[in-house]
Amino acid sequence: MDGWLRRIRGALGLGVVWAGAWAVAGVLIGVTSLLLPGLPWDAFFEFFDAPLPALGVPGFIGGVLFSAVLGVAGRRRRFDELSLPRFAAWGAVGGVLLALLPAALVAVGLASLGRPDASLGELTAIAVGPLALLSSASAAASLALARKAERRELPPHPAEPPNRS
Repeated sequence: MDGWLRRIRGALGLGVVWAGAWAVAGVLIGVTSLLLPGLPWDAFFEFFDAPLPALGVPGFIGGVLFSAVLGVAGRRRRFDELSLPRFAAWGAVGGVLLALLPAALVAVGLASLGRPDASLGELTAIAVGPLALLSSASAAASLALARKAERRELPPHPAEPPNRS
């Protein structure tokens, strides 16, 4: 049971870290879109009409989803055994799952589309790119931070015993 509690605490912790990072990213995206109008993410703003720091909410969910993907795909591996591109790809998978979550909620009747003229497939397609990109970048940053923390916590390696051949 202690192992499960540790995993749940880790998933929630990663979700909180991602939520903070995504809230900051949302503010930076908003400021950039005001300074440089016509950038590619304008389509994203057509359906994401919440205040930009609210990107922290999908950031939290994305962090928890990525933690689940990591638990399945990276099982029994240490951070120094994982490559950055693979970790980023797993982050992108978590972002795709995050983009599919609203469609799943609509499909089972727990949510509805805000506008009658909106297409669920179209909204999902618009969300997949930014969410996969943010999740991929967040996963890569998470690995870099975890490796840095792991190096700081590990004691120095003891000297190897002499070769007795």
